[in-house]
Amino acid sequence: MLKQIETNMNIVERIAALRAAMNQNGIGAVIIPSNDPHQSEYVAELWKGREWISGFTGSAGTIVIGKDKAGLWTDSRYYLQGSQELSGTGIDLYKLSDIGYADWLGEELGAGGKVAIAGDICAIGQLESLEGKLSKYGVEVVTQYDLISEAWEGQPELPGTEIFTLDVKYCGESRVDKLSRIKKKMAAQGAEYHLVSTLDDIAWIFNIRGSDVDFNPVAVAYALIGQEKTILYIQDHKVPASIKSELAANGVECKDYFDIVADLNHLPEGKTILIDPSNCSSVHYKAINCNVVRGKTIARHMKAIKNDVEIAHSKNSMVKDGVALANTFYWLEQLHKSGSTCTEAEFSDKLAESRGKQDLYVGESFPAIIGYRSNGAIIHYRPMHGSSHEIKPEGILLADSGGQYLDGTTDITRTITLSTPSQEEKRNFTLVLKGHIQLARAKFPKGTTGGQLDTLARMHLWEHGLNYGHGTGHGVGFFLNVHEPPQGFAPGSSERANVAHEAGMFSSNEPGFYKEGAYGIRIENLFYTVKSKMEGFLEFDTITLYPIDLKLIDENIMTKSEKAWLNKYHNEVLKKVGPHLEGDMKTWFEIKCRGMN
Repeated sequence: MLKQIETNMNIVERIAALRAAMNQNGIGAVIIPSNDPHQSEYVAELWKGREWISGFTGSAGTIVIGKDKAGLWTDSRYYLQGSQELSGTGIDLYKLSDIGYADWLGEELGAGGKVAIAGDICAIGQLESLEGKLSKYGVEVVTQYDLISEAWEGQPELPGTEIFTLDVKYCGESRVDKLSRIKKKMAAQGAEYHLVSTLDDIAWIFNIRGSDVDFNPVAVAYALIGQEKTILYIQDHKVPASIKSELAANGVECKDYFDIVADLNHLPEGKTILIDPSNCSSVHYKAINCNVVRGKTIARHMKAIKNDVEIAHSKNSMVKDGVALANTFYWLEQLHKSGSTCTEAEFSDKLAESRGKQDLYVGESFPAIIGYRSNGAIIHYRPMHGSSHEIKPEGILLADSGGQYLDGTTDITRTITLSTPSQEEKRNFTLVLKGHIQLARAKFPKGTTGGQLDTLARMHLWEHGLNYGHGTGHGVGFFLNVHEPPQGFAPGSSERANVAHEAGMFSSNEPGFYKEGAYGIRIENLFYTVKSKMEGFLEFDTITLYPIDLKLIDENIMTKSEKAWLNKYHNEVLKKVGPHLEGDMKTWFEIKCRGMN
């Protein structure tokens, strides 16, 4: 608690330093988003300005600092976390469902007011939307100031780790073939050039990986794909000579990361460049000196459709992940039997250690969410050493974790009971499980969107007046970002809700329920979209391999077909993971994989 108070005192000082910079430049407010110039979800230390100024560590949220008021705008996943981390900072928590920060700014600043957002991290689509909303209040948006950098003493530098290539034996397609496919799609849209800003798309296109960003194996770079020449903008010292030669042989020139603005400014007049307004920074957009056509980053959809090689490797990585989880949960159970305990953070460390023993493991795919009892209700809770809860042999534990392997990316959540559960806990767990099964075994016509399918996972909870405040699932990369657009499952008007699922897409299935102050429940598997035997229909192939806790299931509200699905799933888990376990652990695992009557 003392450390948190000290941290929040530092934040108050940082806000004061930022306000001093605002006053010097005649700025009434500053918008500080979560992203970087590439619109990434997870960002390098250099761009963690929102966390530096506020102490809020969630992956989504926007901070606005005014002259005497400040706020964080975030969604329901982070309400509990936000209220805790902002305590004592002078920053208020605002729910996106109540009031947007644009309207708040308009009311606070009024006509003649001026709000700043750094142009390099503000996408042109975001800027135009913001300008449209604030114009009715007479508020001006300026992008030429980077006031966070002015106030942030000791701001980290651009990450400089070396890149490496991902062998075609893992990814299944050469960069030459990928570029050829992209250029054909460019031509269809009348574009001679295509600007690519998103780091995971760049990694996928060029079959390169890096370690510039925690948990995401990407490198900070831009790409300008031309019909005649392709340029990768990246710091020179990050590209080993062998890779530079390999790229050159494939028609790819490497130039300095910061050369992109000048090159955009000198594109031939009369030519056309394709940009994605959702991730092209306003600085880059304003630098372009030729015709512009707007659309989606071409690789975004291509990357979402996994090829047969990627699918086969992903299935193999799931076996390894299942072994790692078995080792960890068995370790916890034996710890409790011996009269010992561990903390949430220690359990998280054990998960990483167990995965680290698996072949081709590189690192975690996101910060593990290990929520014991009440912490399980904090949807994106991250345990820290020195402050995390002790996991005792009682109550409910929620463990959401994943790994990055050269042959795939994993993401799994299991909720287990460490003692005899209450009837309420069993009922709510079973309702979540029924929704999970409902989505997993869905058969649907081509063109069905994530918003339509999302309803299947919620219907059993809704019957009891229950719900959860996050999407049911997201796309997943192949040894890339664990959260990969465009597809997924979510209500409302988000991209995940409106994108139709296609064969080859790799997604998560993770309905949940959260009782604030008590416990959290989430059951997550990954699956691929595959063609159904019925013409024109699709379905899902679940590939995550770890048993579901039978102690938490109320069999009285499970149907015969749901029990059959679970029994078949447990048989598959035992068949594929069991042979990699030995001795008492294998016997223990066989019991965990038993079927239901």
